[in-house]
Amino acid sequence: MASVRNLKKDIDYLVSLVVVDCFQYISYFDKADKEAATKIVEEIMTKRSKLRQRTNHPDGKDNPKLTKSHYRKISEDLLSACDEAYANLGKLVEQEA
Repeated sequence: MASVRNLKKDIDYLVSLVVVDCFQYISYFDKADKEAATKIVEEIMTKRSKLRQRTNHPDGKDNPKLTKSHYRKISEDLLSACDEAYANLGKLVEQEA
């Protein structure tokens, strides 16, 4: 298992990629749906906060199997949240193209 520190860095890095891409969408397209892109940013930042909180408070500290599954679930939730955000951003880009 990777360290908790690296998991926190991964959360911040992946969320920052989504946020940067949303702002690039806003600046690239003249008729960009700024409200929808801002909503995507707000949602991913909320999920980031929840994931960081879950990272700081693991379930079953005494049981290594529970701890490992807890962190694995956080990683899966992070990837699904980023995929969902990129899918929503993709829909916005398709509307512009």
